[in-house]
Amino acid sequence: MAAPEAVILNPDVAQKDPREALVVAVTARATFDLEAEHQLFLAQGPEEYTKYQREHATEPLPPGTAFPFIQAVQLVNQRLLERDPQERGLLDVMVLSNNSPEAGRRIVHCARQAGLEISKFCFVSAEDSTQYLREHNVGLFLSADRTDVCNALKRGVPAALLFQQEVQAPSTQLRLAFDGDAVLFSDETDRVFRERGLQGAAEYEKALEAVPIGDGPLKAFALRLGRLRDKFGPEDSPVRTYLVTARSRGDMSVRALNTLRAWGLRLDEVFFMDGAPKGPTLARVRPHIFFDDSMSNIRGAQDAGVPSALVPCDC
Repeated sequence: MAAPEAVILNPDVAQKDPREALVVAVTARATFDLEAEHQLFLAQGPEEYTKYQREHATEPLPPGTAFPFIQAVQLVNQRLLERDPQERGLLDVMVLSNNSPEAGRRIVHCARQAGLEISKFCFVSAEDSTQYLREHNVGLFLSADRTDVCNALKRGVPAALLFQQEVQAPSTQLRLAFDGDAVLFSDETDRVFRERGLQGAAEYEKALEAVPIGDGPLKAFALRLGRLRDKFGPEDSPVRTYLVTARSRGDMSVRALNTLRAWGLRLDEVFFMDGAPKGPTLARVRPHIFFDDSMSNIRGAQDAGVPSALVPCDC
């Protein structure tokens, strides 16, 4: 259990019920661009880092990759409460950080100054802060540290490694795009592809097209987000979701579609890329985050200006 003094509640934000809300935990480095400060930490250690943060406690920080994502979450919550002022199934954002509470006060100040709807800040000064994810009922964890992401996935918490890049302007919708195999789905087809090639994978999928694919690391998050999205009609939803997968439109598409139907997960658009680059499609979609398990796809998305997060399959 995190020490009470390590958790700072945001008085500007109404606290949400973690039993009802979909909780998203983001690290400080995902929320703000703290790369210069991080390099100071690596070079000179925690004491100099804390001193620097204390001396610059009221100095603004540039937005990080998750910044517009959090802004879009706020718009979703606004629409939910307009629909039903008693709504409890909201999105709830918290910051989970390895910073000490003292070093973290700059983060709190900058978030409040920016008007970010972050309900609480958990500064634990722990080597593995992911031990607190279950305690806060986190449904998605976004971090700029690969070790933290792997630790979260090992704990059964959906998680992704968010890369720092230029931030897009927020849109009027929360837009998230997911890869299929090893992200929404398990990596069983990827394994077959590596063992038998494309033809063998297609034959495998054809034989099992009526059998749902196994669960991937982000399935649980996508299902909870989907239930929130389903509270709105298709034309007025503040949430829009996409599947952008390397699968082909032929035999390898049927099982994927059957799986989504079996799960009750309705996505707004599905793109079967048949091995084509994903970047141009993602550039048209303009998601706040694209989740994929392949660094080559991540680089392609980044080249297209799309914020991307890696779901590592080799933890």
